Amino acid sequence: MTTILDGKATAIQIEEELKSIIAASSGRQPCLALILVGENPASKVYVSTKKRKCEALGILSIIHDFPDTIDEKTILTTIATLNADDTVDGILVQLPLPNHIDALKVCSAVSPEKDVDGFHPTNVGKLLLGNDDGFISCTPYGISTLMERYGIETSGKHAVIVGRSNIVGKPMAAILMQKSPHGNATVTVANSRTPNLKEVCRSADILISAIGSPHFITADMVKNDAIVIDVGINKVTDTTKPRGYKLTGDVDFENVAKKTAFITPVPGGIGPMTVAMLLTNTIKAYKQHMSKAPR
Repeated sequence: MTTILDGKATAIQIEEELKSIIAASSGRQPCLALILVGENPASKVYVSTKKRKCEALGILSIIHDFPDTIDEKTILTTIATLNADDTVDGILVQLPLPNHIDALKVCSAVSPEKDVDGFHPTNVGKLLLGNDDGFISCTPYGISTLMERYGIETSGKHAVIVGRSNIVGKPMAAILMQKSPHGNATVTVANSRTPNLKEVCRSADILISAIGSPHFITADMVKNDAIVIDVGINKVTDTTKPRGYKLTGDVDFENVAKKTAFITPVPGGIGPMTVAMLLTNTIKAYKQHMSKAPR
């Protein structure tokens, strides 16, 4: 029988745990600064959700909202100011950025100690080295945490990740290959050009899809009793819906779920976990900063 990995319920549980930690803390309020550039509707929704979650937990959130015509220098100057502000614990740059702004340059300008998105090269390097004092990219961190909380064993398993992005695929591979209680997996990172992709996916004990294509993973690509993690969030036209579309994942959920031991839904799977891990990273940064503050 298939178990649905309920990311929404798990995220709520994590948020309540963080809320208790914050309530028990003495001193100043934790603070997350968010940088939003342009009018991307999805980005605005994501930032609004993060701000709302911060307020619910007792985290101060500051939004720097720039028009899409803003120059790169202004954004870098803003980040430098936030880096130097001892009352700011975390800095998040909402992606994507307009084409005239170098996203890697901007994300790398964030202090590694405040990089709660886990995108800075220093934090990526720490993840690869197994150094746990850095910050892990929120989506793969959320996947790992969700599997951990459901008691899913990764040691000795073959994990196939479809998608090689810096945000999901590569850090997810690094997490699973670590010599750690929630790693020790044999990892294959595949992509749309991988020969015999169907066979590669079918060999997976744990299949993670982050390719951004609706219903890309079909039932014939999944072996019986596999664990399937769907990272995709895709808009598919649906005239029966008020907005004219519905959200669907990379996985043909209805048919794939019949074969799996565990599977994540879309929505309600990895999305809420990503936000929960951003909040977790923010509190981690807060605790690190408070431990270094003069007494």
